[in-house]
Order: sequence, then C-alpha cells, then structure tokens
Amino acid sequence: MPELGSSRTSILTQTSLEALSSHTSSQSLHNSQPDGARPHSSPHHHHHHQLDRFVAQVADWLERERVKKQNRRSRKVHSSKRKPTKDDSDKTDTHQQPERHRAYSIDSQSSDVSLDRLQKIIDDGMGTLGLRGIPHYSPKLGKKSQRRRSITMQRTASSDTEWHDGDVLVPSCDAVLDNSKTLGYSGGKPSVEDGTSLSSRKEKERRAWITFKNEIIKLAHTLRLKGWRRVPLDSGESMDVTRLSGALTNAVYVVSPPEGMVTRGEGNKRTPAKLLLRVYGPQADHIIDRENELSVLRRLARKRIGPRLLGTFTNGRFEQYLNAVTLTAADLRDPDTSKQIAKRMRELHDGIELLDEERDDGPKVLRNWDNWLERATRVVTYLDQKILSGDPGPIRSPADTWKQRGLVCGVEWGTFTELVNKYRRFLNDHYGGPSILREHLVFAHSDTQYGNILRVVPDDKKSPLLQPNYEHKQLVVIDFEYSAANTRGLEFANHFTEWCYNYHNEDAPFACDTRAYPTPDEQRRFIRAYVNHRPEFPHPGASTPNLTPLATPTQGPSTPGLGATSLGSTSSIKEFMLDSRAPPGGWKEEEKRREEQAESQVEALVEEARIWRVANSAFWIAWGVLQAKIPGFDGDGDADAVDGNKGEEEEAEAAEEFDYLAYAQDRAMFFLGDCVLLGLVRVEDLPEGIRGKLTFVDY
Repeated sequence: MPELGSSRTSILTQTSLEALSSHTSSQSLHNSQPDGARPHSSPHHHHHHQLDRFVAQVADWLERERVKKQNRRSRKVHSSKRKPTKDDSDKTDTHQQPERHRAYSIDSQSSDVSLDRLQKIIDDGMGTLGLRGIPHYSPKLGKKSQRRRSITMQRTASSDTEWHDGDVLVPSCDAVLDNSKTLGYSGGKPSVEDGTSLSSRKEKERRAWITFKNEIIKLAHTLRLKGWRRVPLDSGESMDVTRLSGALTNAVYVVSPPEGMVTRGEGNKRTPAKLLLRVYGPQADHIIDRENELSVLRRLARKRIGPRLLGTFTNGRFEQYLNAVTLTAADLRDPDTSKQIAKRMRELHDGIELLDEERDDGPKVLRNWDNWLERATRVVTYLDQKILSGDPGPIRSPADTWKQRGLVCGVEWGTFTELVNKYRRFLNDHYGGPSILREHLVFAHSDTQYGNILRVVPDDKKSPLLQPNYEHKQLVVIDFEYSAANTRGLEFANHFTEWCYNYHNEDAPFACDTRAYPTPDEQRRFIRAYVNHRPEFPHPGASTPNLTPLATPTQGPSTPGLGATSLGSTSSIKEFMLDSRAPPGGWKEEEKRREEQAESQVEALVEEARIWRVANSAFWIAWGVLQAKIPGFDGDGDADAVDGNKGEEEEAEAAEEFDYLAYAQDRAMFFLGDCVLLGLVRVEDLPEGIRGKLTFVDY
C-alpha cells in the first residue's frame, strides 16, 4: 500500500502496516510451535486488550474534541452573522471585536496543530503496538461489540487501482456502519419549528446524521476511496448525504463531498466524486448471498457492465455514482423505453457466459426456493397457527395488520408447498428433463423492476449515447442480488409482472395490480425487440444455445434458445457481394422466411414467460415472508416468550415502510390463479373464502 500523504486524514499508515506484517509473521511462527512449546499467553492477551482499550479511548476523545471545536466554530460563525440590535450596538465596543476574533483564530490554529500532532502520535503508536486499525470505543458496548466494530483492512488495495493481473481489485474492510437512526429522507438537514429553535427530536436526528456522516468518512479513508482521503475526518456536518428511495433490501444513499473543498488550498486537485452507498437491510442476510453477489459484480466489471464497485465493508458497499435518473412505473409502459429495456436485456444475456457448474445447478429461482424453504416454513407455520387458532392477538401497530387478512398464502403452508412441488414436476415434463433445461439457461438479472433501471444523462451533447443506434445504452441496470442462471421465460415473467407494481403508491405500495400486466401485443413488442437485437460485441462462445424453432422437434415443447445465428447469419461475405447468387425464391422470400422464424421465436418466448410466471411468484412470495419483521416472532418459532414485552415505542419502530406480508399475500393470489390456469389445481379445491380473491391473467 502506498504511503499516505497526511497522517491526520489516514487511519492506517505505512508504519502500522509494516508493523502489522512483522507482527503477523511472528504470530504465525508462534502458532506453528507444538502446544507444549508455547508459553502461557493469557498475560499477553490481557495486556494487548488494555492497549486496545487505551488507544480506543484516546481516539474517541480526539474525535469528540474535533467535533466540539467544529461546533464552536459553527456557533461563532452563526453569532457573527446575526444582525446586531440597537441594544447590542450600545453595549458592544466595536473596536474590540476584531481583536477578539483574531485571538479566537490563533487559538483555533493552535488547537489544529495540537490535534494533528496527537493524531500523528496515535498513528505512529499503532505501528509500534502492531495494531491493525483504530478500535471503536464506546462505554456502552461490550467486548464482543467492540471487536465487531473494529476496522481491519482485508486487502492492500485501493480504489485508485481498478485492475490487477487482469482482474478487478476491490478493497474491503471489516466494519459495521450503523444506519438505524438515519433511515429517513431528511438527510439530517435542520428543520426550524415555529421560527425559533429545533425540537429535541429533530436535534437528536440531526446529531445522529452527523455521527453517521463522520463514520462514512472514516470508511472512505479506510477503503482509500480515490480523492476521499483528502476529506477531513470530522467534516461530516458540512457533507451532504441523501437517502434514495426504491431499494427494498438496501438503504441507498448518495454521498457528496463537503462543499468548497477545492477552495481550501487544495491546488489543482479535483473535488472527490460522489459515491453511492448501500447499507444492507438486517433481514436481507437470510435471503441474499453477499459473497456470490460480489462475485457476480466482479464478473460484470470485467465486461464493463453496471456501476463500478469501489469498496466493501461488513454490511454494505460503495459504488460508482452515475449521473442518472431512476425509471418510474409509467416508464416501463412507454413503447420506446420498453424496447430499449429489451435490447439491454439481450446484451446482458449474451454478454456473460455461464459456468458449467451454474448450468448443472439448474435455474437459480428454484435453488433459492430450496434454500429459503426451511426458514420460510417456520415463519408461515407460526402465522398460520395464529390465524387458524381464531385468536391471532391484538393489533398494536401496522406491523400486526396481517392478523386480520387471513392465511398469508391464501391456503395452508403444506398445501402451498405441495403446489410448488407439483409445478416443478410439470416443468420437468415440459422440458423433458434437467439436461435439456440446462441448455436454456442464460445469465439473467431476475429483478428488472423500474427502481433497478437507470437512465444515464449524458453530460456532452455530442455523446454517442444520444445517437439513435446507441440510445438504448443510456439504460443501466443495477442491483444484481438475484442475478444468476435462469431461463429467458423467468426473466420476461419477472419484468412483465413488475408492470403491475408501483412501489411509490402512498396507499398500497405492496399491491399487485394485474390489470396493468402487459397485453399480448405489448409482450410481443418487447420480446420482438429482444429477438431482433444483435449485440455488437457478443461474448466469444455465446452462452446461449444455437437453436431455432425449426431445429427443436427432438427437444420437446420447450422454448427454443437464441444463438447469434438463430435468424440466419449476417456475417457471410455473400451478403455484401453484388454478384452473389440470390437464394432460392429470391431475396424477398428469404426475408419473409426470416421474419416468420423470428415471429415463431417470439410466440415461443411469450409462452415460456407465461409458464415461468408461477416460479417467479413463488420466489417473491417466499422473499416477502423472509423480509417481514413480525412483532413477537424471534425467527426460530419460539414467539410466546417475547410476546407482549415491547413498549409502545418499540412497537412503533416495528411498523415497516413496506408491508412485506401484504405483498406476499397479494402475490399468492396471482400464484394460485396461474396454478388454476395450468391445471395444477381446481378452483373448487381451494378454500371458499379466497376464490373471489384469485387473480387471473390468461395471456
């Protein structure tokens, strides 16, 4: 790791890293000795813990002193800007004001020098003691929490180094960013009430945001994000952090550097770039494999797909911020935008080659169901038992509204899971076995809702993105948590179903309005744009099979794949030779044949999307169940022990921004309706109370 220029703006120095390397080597030698040859280490560990605690306390004091100094400066500036009253002018000697201000400035500069020297002492001391980072000290935290929140570098990488040995190198650290008090959209900006002062609640929120911002700066320093090491550690109050909406499994923030940084003697250095910060939701750990997600992001980075990954920490990551706007629910229905999405989807499918083990594992949508089944069973069984008992309990908060809606899946959990199993047997028969199904897999995003699609705003009027042929490349897909091997039918079914949602609807953001499902013509328009699009740079050895409807009679009734030459090769030199012999029947007949072949593929993919809609619904039903926070349920099925122990404030906090159980139940009505249409269950076999709630989309 290159040596840092400023000891004040660094958390790790070259000295500390060298000491760490030496310490690690000696520790490895110590651990390699036989047990009988090792000296008793308890005093050493006790002494090391005391040193950790001492350094943490000093670092904590140093940070508080800087915050206090910053607050004093803010109050001084505020008071100097206050317009003096007549009484003030009578009582104040204006000739003495500049002298007092100058004295304050000198004291402030002296304080800066002292704090800088203390910072250098701490940095150098860390190297001498062999510490890997500054521990976070809090008297309220136990030893376990202190160890958890200590910052330790896992790589000697920097965001300055994007590539290493042909691969993407992303810095990471072991740190937890607490955003539990900064989930609002105010950004901690002051809000004056009655024109006088801040309420105690608003002031508490403002201070929480300042702490949060300072922690972000610490992380940026630790991960060595390009340009951000010049941002002072205690400048959180002057920095803008705004939470974005639309992400259901992450809290997403836009992090902007402090205003006016460049004017403070920074020379020709550019202002640090804005960052996109993602803090993972607490419930997402049960459903998202973060290691797999990061692996996917690195694969995408090799193809320059999606925003760059800049750095990761225990419960989140930093990404490249794009000058873009998020699509809206209405944008999905716009014909031109819809065709652009289809083209970008084709480029993703053809651009990433699947590994053999990914194909062998089969569709990820089914594997996720298997992985989530055990936990989902515990949750839904608890909910079913409460409903079937006839006394689910009182409704203390919005998080308890599930008690008055009936069974979350419309039927008992055992009946629901049996329908899923029956559907999977139907899929196996439809494709003729797993070996054939594996050939229809592509690298799919699997979550193309409008909030995950951005439209980049070109800064240059001459940008190629403004040309008609490249306009679709303005769209950028983000959030690849569920990206994996899936069928095109699953990808299309997911996207079409997202037409039915408006997550910004104030009354019912969870509702699935199947009336908004794309019509047959709208589906064909989308899939036709997909089929006819030819990515300019397809991946060598395309991941998709080279099959056509005319070449699949032995494959059973499964949907055909799409290869680079499935509609006839356009790379033959004959097509560019004036004296080339025309095909039998002439060029018009050849064009007609290609059009018919394309339409045959479109119809096959429309049918495949309808079939995979059931799997897509089952996936998101389980997702909604696992995301839900259920007051009184501890996740292991033992709920009565904690029922009724929460106060009113805790119950209020349990109320969610998004009703995941209502989302799951709405989706279940769609699932059951499709099962009826596929002949997997009869309407009369379902409970009478839900028959009128089923939703049917018979196209």
